[in-house]
Amino acid sequence: MIGFLIAVVVTALSLLIISKLPIGVEIDSPLIALVGGAIIGAFSGLYNLFPTWLRAIPAILSLGLIPLIGSIIVFGLAAWLVEGFRLRWGIGSAILGAIALAIVNFILFFILRQVGLVAA
Repeated sequence: MIGFLIAVVVTALSLLIISKLPIGVEIDSPLIALVGGAIIGAFSGLYNLFPTWLRAIPAILSLGLIPLIGSIIVFGLAAWLVEGFRLRWGIGSAILGAIALAIVNFILFFILRQVGLVAA
C-alpha cells in the first residue's frame, strides 16, 4: 500500500512537471494532479496484474508499441475522467504526455532509489 501511495505522489509530481512543458498538457492544481496520478496508478496496477510473460510477449513482438499505446490510452482516460486535467491538442498531447510521463517518472524513481526511499 505504501508503494502505491509513493507511486501516486511521484506520478502527481511528474504530471505537475509535465504541465509546465509546452506539450499541451494542462493541470489546474496539485490536487488534480494527485487525482490524475491515482487514476494512472490504478490503471497501471491493473495492467501489472497480468503475469510478466503475458505482458512481455506482445511488448517484444510489437517492439514496445503495445505498451506505449496502453500508456497513451491510460493518460487520455485520466485526462477525460478528471475535471481540470486537459489535453490541449487531443491525441497529440496524449502521446507526448505519456512519453514525457514515462521519462519523468523514470528519472524521479531513479533518484528515489539512489537516495534509498524506494526499494530497488
